Amino acid sequence: MELFNDLLLGFSIALTPANLAYGFLGVLLGTIIGVLPGLGPVATISILLPVTFALPASAALIMLAGIYYGAQYGGSTTAILVNLPGESSSVVTAIDGYQMARKGRAGLALATAALSSFFAGTIATVIIAVAAPALAEVALDFGPADYFSLMLFGLIAAVILAHGSVVKAVGMILVGILLGTMGIDANTGLERFTFGIPAFGDGIDFAVIAMGMFGIGETISNLERGGESRTFLRGVRGLWPSWTDIKSIIRPAIRGTALGSCLGLLPGGGPVLASFSTYALEKKLAKDPTRFGKGAIEGVAGPEAANNAAAQTAFIPMLTLGLPSSAVMALMIGALMMQGLSPGPQLMTQRPDLFWGLIASMWLGNLMLVVLNLPLIGIWVKLLSVPYRMLYPAIMLFCCIGVYSIHNNALDVTMAALFGGFGFICHRLRCEPAPLLLGFILGPMIEETLRRALLISHGDPMVFVQRPISLSFLILAFCLLVVLVAPMIRVTRQKAFEEGAE
Repeated sequence: MELFNDLLLGFSIALTPANLAYGFLGVLLGTIIGVLPGLGPVATISILLPVTFALPASAALIMLAGIYYGAQYGGSTTAILVNLPGESSSVVTAIDGYQMARKGRAGLALATAALSSFFAGTIATVIIAVAAPALAEVALDFGPADYFSLMLFGLIAAVILAHGSVVKAVGMILVGILLGTMGIDANTGLERFTFGIPAFGDGIDFAVIAMGMFGIGETISNLERGGESRTFLRGVRGLWPSWTDIKSIIRPAIRGTALGSCLGLLPGGGPVLASFSTYALEKKLAKDPTRFGKGAIEGVAGPEAANNAAAQTAFIPMLTLGLPSSAVMALMIGALMMQGLSPGPQLMTQRPDLFWGLIASMWLGNLMLVVLNLPLIGIWVKLLSVPYRMLYPAIMLFCCIGVYSIHNNALDVTMAALFGGFGFICHRLRCEPAPLLLGFILGPMIEETLRRALLISHGDPMVFVQRPISLSFLILAFCLLVVLVAPMIRVTRQKAFEEGAE
């Protein structure tokens, strides 16, 4: 009964005209950036962070969340029609979706993606409504030592699940932690890493790094790619699947929703890992695996359900524990901090309107996306014909205006430009910027909880293994480290044996 009352409160907030408008704007922008390759939700949310500063907290979070899961929908449209994934999580959808389109089944592929995503979004919203309050109650028992171990586990998990080199991911996290500790130490009152510049006394603003690394940095990286030739499919018909098609969709969508909901909780996991894992699972379970890659409808339904479910359940650790599981969730925490709010177990009790309003808006947003994606397919395809040389100057200008508007400080614009250059260099060196953002958010939190735990225990480090919750997370972190190091040891031993044999 209490859950029902909470959901009623959420819908009363989400259904206000203003929040409906911001939610619709969010899913519309998310769909557009999903359709346009090269932008992505991280860059767009980074660019729009200063805009949300002037909005109420609930409206800001509803709009940013709409951008995030809207991009998961929009990315599938171009993946299916022109074999050009608008989002990284839509890469898997392009494998079979584009083959379906080439066989004249583009409408069915688009409908499959939309309906699977809506189903997954609905189930994931229910999971959030049920699991988040329970997890928030557990989190109220967390002490400083428990939070330290939890965040340490989160950072190690982000390294394990990051794409590319593990060493580079660790390096980016350390750079993020270093940037996060810049400014005046709250405990001692001493300046750290400010280089004698008074403007750095409060540290570097979160939006400056986000907009520089993702907004400006991604724009410079995309400029390097130049124009791409695209073959457009026209005359999309047959948007509604038959009963036979629906029966083929149901099981993959259920499995994708279940797997995506679980992987969305993991730091560093998210929609990309969920879609790839679900595709592999469906291929493994299929009676005829050779159909995959040639237009199998299960290869569209499963991954699309998985990436949308993962996109939404990622909000659970962010809202209840204050632990970002991805770069987008780190941006969400940044948006909350700009509103003067701290994500964590107290958020649900102190701001139930914000918490439940966001959950209710997720279901409404998924409903809006079904309406947006299927009837307006022609418009989304035409967006691809917009020359990127016209988009880039507008993005750069918006980034500069947005950064300057936060503190009316020209130094922030200069810093954003420098971080944009750094982001471009990281891209060329194949260093992911997302771990840096996670380190920047979690670094100060880890430092604060470490100091607080040691202060309470009078400097005794055994406090981290004496508390059951803290010990559990430390054991999990150690297991992840073993998973990380074991293959390296195995390869090293194999090389040693080979050299000895020679």
